[in-house]
Amino acid sequence: MADFPSKVTTETSSTPTQSSQQGGNSLRGLTASVTNIMDMSFIRSIPAILMMVEICLGLIHWALIASTPYTTIPAYGWVMFVAVTLWILTTILFLMILFSAQQEITFIPWPLTVMVYNAAATVLYLTAFLTNASTVHPFQYFNFDGHLGAAAFFGAVVTVAYGASAFFSYLDWKGDGGNAATNTVPT
Repeated sequence: MADFPSKVTTETSSTPTQSSQQGGNSLRGLTASVTNIMDMSFIRSIPAILMMVEICLGLIHWALIASTPYTTIPAYGWVMFVAVTLWILTTILFLMILFSAQQEITFIPWPLTVMVYNAAATVLYLTAFLTNASTVHPFQYFNFDGHLGAAAFFGAVVTVAYGASAFFSYLDWKGDGGNAATNTVPT
């Protein structure tokens, strides 16, 4: 009886085909390169979650306004302008921060820029919400009062989300994160 060899190799003599290498590794390589580009810690942060809420609920808000005959009441032109413009700008800002554009474009003071943007968006969305809410007639049952009332609700929620984003971007701009322990002076 022959002795069992002490070292066994598991390599095969045939080489794998090129198509199996490309198919299996190209997707894995693509996802690895995309996740290296993306700032994954940003996705898990409160400002990113608030921006995603602003994008999703802002889309619902302007879709509700757009599904009504908003051209009959001129005030809804302002509501649509604010909702669509801030939705586009928030989406662009979210993608820029997600893909670390602030590291490439260093001449812009990003914390100050984001804080000013969120504060301005809060004020604009507040005016749009008040305009939207003031033109909804709760006791007249037209075909689209439900849409306009729902749009007013989503406008209020998006206004609060922008206000919270403005607060957190203020803390980021301030630099210390609001930690009281870092502001104490030893005596």
